[in-house]
Amino acid sequence: MKILPNDLMFYKRTPTFTHESVPPGLLKNHSTKKNVWGLIKIMQGKLDYIIGTNETYLLEPGKDGVIEPEVIHHVSLTEPVEFFVEFYK
Repeated sequence: MKILPNDLMFYKRTPTFTHESVPPGLLKNHSTKKNVWGLIKIMQGKLDYIIGTNETYLLEPGKDGVIEPEVIHHVSLTEPVEFFVEFYK
């Protein structure tokens, strides 16, 4: 998994999602726009972060998921979780 480049600036954050409130779109393949990076931050629990078709990372508190611009990805929830996504340009 990539790391966030140092020259990015934070510009927004999603609400905190749970296994009950996660938007369905996050569970299906999607991507960010050109030059938009994301950071999945887990507050409680765990989730699988799937990049493309062959990279899966288990995210948990302290282990963030980096979303690269225009790269197809989705999340999979296997247990109760609380998380949010920060966006950077």
